[in-house]
Amino acid sequence: MSHDIARWIDHTLLKPEATPAEIEQLCHEAREYHFAAVCVNPPYVKQCAQLLRDTDVAVCTVVGFPLGAHTTATKVFETQQALADGAREIDMVINLGALKAKQYDVVRDDIRAVCDAAHARGAIVKVIIEAALLTDDEKVRACELARDAGADFVKTSTGFGPGGATVHDVALMARTVGGQLGVKAAGGIRTYEQAQAMIAAGATRIGASAGVKIVEEARAAKP
Repeated sequence: MSHDIARWIDHTLLKPEATPAEIEQLCHEAREYHFAAVCVNPPYVKQCAQLLRDTDVAVCTVVGFPLGAHTTATKVFETQQALADGAREIDMVINLGALKAKQYDVVRDDIRAVCDAAHARGAIVKVIIEAALLTDDEKVRACELARDAGADFVKTSTGFGPGGATVHDVALMARTVGGQLGVKAAGGIRTYEQAQAMIAAGATRIGASAGVKIVEEARAAKP
């Protein structure tokens, strides 16, 4: 795993004060280390797409971020705009209030609308359930709804909620989707050891702002 850990990682910069220069550095690192993707806020998608043209690094952006409390029409528009700007992966936040109110059709239809918009352009969708705000039963239901709506991944966290990825949540989500969807662990993953634990629990992608540090630790650990 140490040799190719970078290919598991979405190299992430979502802080609101990120500057274009920092985004350029993120892309430079992504090219150098061959991360799976960069994950940035929507205004920087076009810049990343230009900087990463003709590389093996995908451009990922966020939709309905970080609260999920956007209308479905807004999420679809964000998705379409991001795809037009060059994104190929969409990380969307579910309607958490609707989930807690057991308005499952609302949650499913919201996810499906984004998935339909993304899939029409050949992009994939990762559905952020913000696990730290949910009970285990709600986490399971959120993953089931994402699967039923045609999502490609479920994702633990935005990184802006009350907690990040946990081994428990990743394992629960992986069991629920049963290999039908990928599982992205994100939020608070800062070391190679933590990344290994998430992958062992069932994660197939890691979202981290500490991607370079994780890869360097992996290389140092390689026998």
